[in-house]
Amino acid sequence: METNAHSTAEAALLNTPRTQGAFDTAKSSIKVYGALSATALFAVIAVSVSGDTANTFMWIRAVLLPVVAVLVYRMTGSASRGSRRAFERVRALTVVMPIAIIGVDLIPGVCPPWYAVMQVVCMLPVIRVAFVTRGPALCAAFPRGR
Repeated sequence: METNAHSTAEAALLNTPRTQGAFDTAKSSIKVYGALSATALFAVIAVSVSGDTANTFMWIRAVLLPVVAVLVYRMTGSASRGSRRAFERVRALTVVMPIAIIGVDLIPGVCPPWYAVMQVVCMLPVIRVAFVTRGPALCAAFPRGR
């Protein structure tokens, strides 16, 4: 059972400028990811309207990734307010997402090269969040071993 002193110490770590700066960086990176994902959706729409082929895989991913950006942003906001569970989810997602998305795009024939490149670009801000959530400021705010 946690005591108030323990909760106060955790709150003090969360409210440092360094910790909030790291969360601000993570949130802005996720906003960039969301904007890039929305751009990818618009590109799929444009390709489809122009008469080229956009397969089902491209449509599903193009629709889902902006939604995922909103969910990850909300989780990051919860983590910045002290939710360890949200923090751990953000840490896990920001590692798994780039590996899964880029890995699937490397399978020949799944999507055209331009779409694979666009997805890699979309994952760059997510990779940045993976590094930020493993940085010293956030590791101090959410120490392991509990």
